Amino acid sequence: MNAIECYQLSRRFQTITAVDNLDLVVPAGTIFGFLGPNGAGKTTTVRMLCALIAPSSGSARVAGFDVQTEADSVRANTGILTETPALYDTLSALENLTFFARLYGLSATQASERAAHYLRLFELWERRNDPVGGFSKGMRQKLAIARALLHDPAVLFLDEPTSGLDPAASRSVRDVIKSLRASGRTIFLTTHNLAEADELCDLIGVFRTRLISLDTPANLRTRLFGRSVRVVLAGPAAPLAPLVQQLSFVMNVTVDDERTLLVQLTDPEKDNPVLVRALVAAGADVCYIEPFTPSLEAVYLELIQEPVAG
Repeated sequence: MNAIECYQLSRRFQTITAVDNLDLVVPAGTIFGFLGPNGAGKTTTVRMLCALIAPSSGSARVAGFDVQTEADSVRANTGILTETPALYDTLSALENLTFFARLYGLSATQASERAAHYLRLFELWERRNDPVGGFSKGMRQKLAIARALLHDPAVLFLDEPTSGLDPAASRSVRDVIKSLRASGRTIFLTTHNLAEADELCDLIGVFRTRLISLDTPANLRTRLFGRSVRVVLAGPAAPLAPLVQQLSFVMNVTVDDERTLLVQLTDPEKDNPVLVRALVAAGADVCYIEPFTPSLEAVYLELIQEPVAG
């Protein structure tokens, strides 16, 4: 089952096209990372998918409902955390959640039960009666996520959920996100924190008005960088790069630093021994060889430079 389906989804503002013919499918129970530079159209996409603004053309279904003809059902089945979520500072955590739960249409009993459930789940129960104005940013962020979950949405949209948080608070919020996936929810995550996206996301979409690439983090790495190893030498690496490049199984070689070569191989398990023997025969002292896994940041920076198809 798919939680989100977009077909040729577009949004124009007078002469500006913010989202251009977006085709996207996100399976249910997935954490989907939506990556792109500022101004790429990510927020506009989220607003369309949450049925907050209408598309100029194309179609989309979220949690099985059409964003144009079934907007109320879309909003009833989605939750959203904006980058600057609004909470009432003078109200307690319990009062905040109870108030918003009633706005979602829950009965007084349901509102009380849901508020208590999420305060316990997010480890805020002991502070339930404290005014939210005295909460740390990490506590406020967890409370804001709880607010977005009160009506039990199938799809949750999170915009920069750990922005400005200290490492401990960021870890706590990431653990919450993982627990939500484990419960079967679909998470649509927009973030500039690429290490966080790498840790959390099952599927990555790189977007700049149009979708540039969509795949798992592992597949994106393989497509861009192949299967590579780092070869650390006792002496200078640069003089040995031409020799390594001539080996038939080497797809590419770069000098990573003064003593290190990055070598892209056809089959590292088979090729590594031959590579080491060739280096030793050339007089090199090989300190060690290890798999090279490029960061998601490196992958993103490569992809974002690719031209968007017209």
